[in-house]
Amino acid sequence: MRSTVSFYICLVLCLCLGLACVVCVSVWNSHWRGGFAWDGSSHQFNWHPVLMVTGLVVLYGIGAVLYRVPLTWGQNKLPWKLLHAALMLLSLVLSIIGLCAVFDFHNAHKNANLYSLHSWIGIAVTALFAIQWVFGMAGFLLPWSPTSLRVLLKPIHVWMGGSILTLSIAACISGINEKLFFVLSGNQTYSKLPPEGVLANMLGVLIVAFGLVVLKILSNHKWQRPDSRPEDINYTPILQEENE
Repeated sequence: MRSTVSFYICLVLCLCLGLACVVCVSVWNSHWRGGFAWDGSSHQFNWHPVLMVTGLVVLYGIGAVLYRVPLTWGQNKLPWKLLHAALMLLSLVLSIIGLCAVFDFHNAHKNANLYSLHSWIGIAVTALFAIQWVFGMAGFLLPWSPTSLRVLLKPIHVWMGGSILTLSIAACISGINEKLFFVLSGNQTYSKLPPEGVLANMLGVLIVAFGLVVLKILSNHKWQRPDSRPEDINYTPILQEENE
């Protein structure tokens, strides 16, 4: 009972921190950075942090902890598999749109692409996420996937999930710092910590806190779905479940 209560406290904290991340990044780019557009201007760039934080961090983290909710344990896994896959796909799509926004902006202003550590981490983690989703679909959702393949993929899938979240957080933190060094100048330099700098720093703190709570949930073996623990190696593909 105590473990279940602790889980729901962490889950509520996770959801609150995720919502705070989305609100904070949206306020930053709408109030201080001038809003949003898709015309090659700096307003188009503003979509990049909003979509990456929302997709690659918040939705991804929520999708990752979905199977840990105790209320789902005694129920058919089919709807939860569908919801997990859908959340991850939505997260991936938002991340790709966020990348398109920044590439279009750079190309419109003839700026170089993929030269910073932030951009290297960001493009790498999005590529890993896409690979993870494809292998997850092929390994766990398709009826012709053999049990031996699913058993092999399961620990890799779990490890990759946590690694992608960690790299996503690193990409967001480095991106926030990079953006602040670019835009804060004159009397409003980053070193003087103007209000915009304070808000962006708080966004970074919220992202790290959200990630730590998600990783705490994922690392607690007591909060694993009972039929997903290592000793249970029987996995049923989604399309096979529909026919049973």
